[in-house]
Amino acid sequence: MSALVTGAGRGIGAAVARELAGRGVAVAVVDRDGGAARALADELGGACVAAEADVTDAGAVDDAFTRAEGELGPVTMLANVAGVLRTGAVAELDDADWAECLAVNATGVMHACRAAARRWTTADGAPRAIVTVASNAAGVPRTGMAAYAASKAAALAVTRCTGLELAAYGVRANVVCPGSTDTTMLADMTADPGALVGGRPDDYKLGIPLGRLAQPDDVAATVAFLLSDAARHVTLQTLYVDGGASLGP
Repeated sequence: MSALVTGAGRGIGAAVARELAGRGVAVAVVDRDGGAARALADELGGACVAAEADVTDAGAVDDAFTRAEGELGPVTMLANVAGVLRTGAVAELDDADWAECLAVNATGVMHACRAAARRWTTADGAPRAIVTVASNAAGVPRTGMAAYAASKAAALAVTRCTGLELAAYGVRANVVCPGSTDTTMLADMTADPGALVGGRPDDYKLGIPLGRLAQPDDVAATVAFLLSDAARHVTLQTLYVDGGASLGP
């Protein structure tokens, strides 16, 4: 078994790579930060390899797949985790921030899904799976997060459409939507991530009923489950991993 994980240099992506490697999966650690990708691949050891690639570059994504196939054998799992967060109210939203969110979070997912689809529609029908890490913001409005929410909603749609088109080839595709997760991205967004547990009524943001921020491993375990044969009859689904913050849409 082999998996390609984008955005695997840090945060949730790194947690996904570690979780899969711990389950005996050979992992292609893909990140635009080549140093971070190589450091994690070295940490994981075994059959894991690093590939420096920016998901906004379709050619780079395809090259990462080709390298993974050459060194690990056929890629049977794809985890789309690469993402960026840019905030700002619609009235003040910067065009560059909007464009970057769409480029990384949506177009990047399309590039990876397309690279997989082109290979898997000519494959032998063996079980294969895609999981995209989106966000609960894809389904619940958030003030100051129009660019991020729109890009994650697009990523969700691309993934599910890909899954529908590839179902006849034995390919499953699902989406995991985390809420507030204890990562560098969250720390960069707010000086007090813990305050998100209680909610922000003035921003129409509910708190987290379970009373804690998610850890990257919480999300990674769900991604690994959906990629595994244990979820062999689960496809085209969206699973929220947010401690109940979105009240289960």
